Amino acid sequence: MQSMSAKDAKYGFGRLIDLARSEPVTVEKHGRPVVVVMAVEEYERLRESADGGAASLKTSAEAAKRRRGTKQV
Repeated sequence: MQSMSAKDAKYGFGRLIDLARSEPVTVEKHGRPVVVVMAVEEYERLRESADGGAASLKTSAEAAKRRRGTKQV
């Protein structure tokens, strides 16, 4: 898996998309991984193969928002 800084991802968004279409890319902020960007086909494959995938992804995102103290949408 490739990685890039958040700054590089911001200023090279087209490159990030190109890389993510071939393999997942970890985006790091202050040297720590914060997100993974992947092709939609890979995301859908993972979601379909996991038991309750969509529900667990949503639950994980909501839990992360609560930990950060952000308002849920």
